[in-house]
Amino acid sequence: MQWFSDLFMSHTTLQAVIIISVIIAFGLALGKIRVWGISLGVTFVFFAGILAGHIGLSIDPTILHYTENLGLVLFVYELGLKVGPGFFSSFRKGGLELNMLGLGVLAIGTLMAVLCTLCLGIPIGEATGLLCGATTNTPALGAAQQALEQVGRSASGAALSCAVTYPLGVVGVILAIIALRGFLRRSGAPLTPPQEEPDGTFIAEFQVCNPAIYGMSVREISAVSKTRFVISRLWRDHDVSLPDSATILLKDDHLLVITTPEDAAKLKVLFGKQEARDWNKKDIDWNSIDNQLISRRIIVSRPSINGKKLGSLRLRNQYHINISRISRSGLHLLATPELVLQLGDILNVVGSAADIEKVEQILGNTEIKLKDPNLGAIFIGIVLGLVIGSIPIMIPGISTPIKLGLAGGPIIVGILIGRFGPQFRLVTYTTRSANLMLRGIGLSLYLACLGLEAGAHFIDTIMRPEGLVWILLGFLITIIPVLIMGAIAMKFCRLDFGLTCGMLCGSMANPMALNYANDIIPGDYATVSYATVYPLSMFCRVIIAQLIILCLI
Repeated sequence: MQWFSDLFMSHTTLQAVIIISVIIAFGLALGKIRVWGISLGVTFVFFAGILAGHIGLSIDPTILHYTENLGLVLFVYELGLKVGPGFFSSFRKGGLELNMLGLGVLAIGTLMAVLCTLCLGIPIGEATGLLCGATTNTPALGAAQQALEQVGRSASGAALSCAVTYPLGVVGVILAIIALRGFLRRSGAPLTPPQEEPDGTFIAEFQVCNPAIYGMSVREISAVSKTRFVISRLWRDHDVSLPDSATILLKDDHLLVITTPEDAAKLKVLFGKQEARDWNKKDIDWNSIDNQLISRRIIVSRPSINGKKLGSLRLRNQYHINISRISRSGLHLLATPELVLQLGDILNVVGSAADIEKVEQILGNTEIKLKDPNLGAIFIGIVLGLVIGSIPIMIPGISTPIKLGLAGGPIIVGILIGRFGPQFRLVTYTTRSANLMLRGIGLSLYLACLGLEAGAHFIDTIMRPEGLVWILLGFLITIIPVLIMGAIAMKFCRLDFGLTCGMLCGSMANPMALNYANDIIPGDYATVSYATVYPLSMFCRVIIAQLIILCLI
């Protein structure tokens, strides 16, 4: 039976794979158990790791750190890749407000950590460790340890205080989310907005009643108005046609126009009259509007189309069709000639059946070709992210340079590649299931190794005289800022529950709480909010961890 014992106790590569796999499987199984309707999901892998470390299981430290970092990098990069296409538009719509709220969480927690030193006499190294553990921010801990070593202080106290407060740092944000959810239920407010896809387009029917544009072509009207719009159909004397840029508009023409919500009012003034019918309802049968034209959704699956501008394909001119709008990662985009197409884009095409079939041949329209993820783009992005994360950034007044680290660099590069990669002919599309699988594997590896590392000294640390004090203070540093800013976000800023949860998880650098939020909140509201807040909050926490030490020692 010695061979069986060696499988679990001898530090080999095989033993490391077995231990990590057992921790993940055990944690995921227990994470499905619901207590009072609540389950922790993948977050329980972290506590399974702590239990394994406490009973004496361990793996080679080099393999442990490698696997932990690999899991973290894979998770944050795939997260950035997922939210990249809609990241910048979401930032314009509310990103500044979300980041200000996130910095509020950071400011309250930092103030509490400083008060622990000034009022309670806790050494600054341990107080900084409390802050890092309470906010589950290991890059900040690394920065704090570097600052302590720079000034000739031991960094072991910061590591211990971080380890003992980390578990409740994970749970504290989840408990705060549960408390906020319960408050909303008691108040009768909806937990989430209506579950519709974010829409950047608006469909309306206009009647040409403005004498100033009688006899003008669509191209001339567009140049004069400087407003973005696409005319999908034109009704004239009970006949329907597909207008192009050379089409002349006449009095009493009826136009079905796709534009942006902001420009709809301008077009009402431009054309003269807007019809009352609501063309933005989900249940409209577009093929029953008239007998001459049909509408079909075509998916871009041909790799040669990736990165090309819609106007360069000249589909409207060659095949006499109109492309009304484009769906990308749940967002609806206006089909302008300058729009750069990506694999996975879904085009709403209007025209005759014969012409639409020809367009299908050009674009591909074969979903099976998109099921295999482009692994090359994933690893190229990870390399770029690690390079960006390792660049030293000098801050005036601080001798030690700041780095974005293993978490900050990959998520920023993931966002940028997800948004701009196709413009450089880089295939970044992955199916939702593939993205979730890679994120789940990365997060599970990270949590298993993190728990295993903390579990070895967890009980010994909390048995020390100051251990329980650290746990209590760390829990307070976790939950008080989250509850305060969560209440402000929903009550005064009128943010919905999903965006608020994502903001809180991102400001606390807590992917485990984000995973819990995604389990209880439909859609990607929390994920987009998390990715909007995370980069700035993480960077600020790394800087503040060093500033606290260098200013208060």
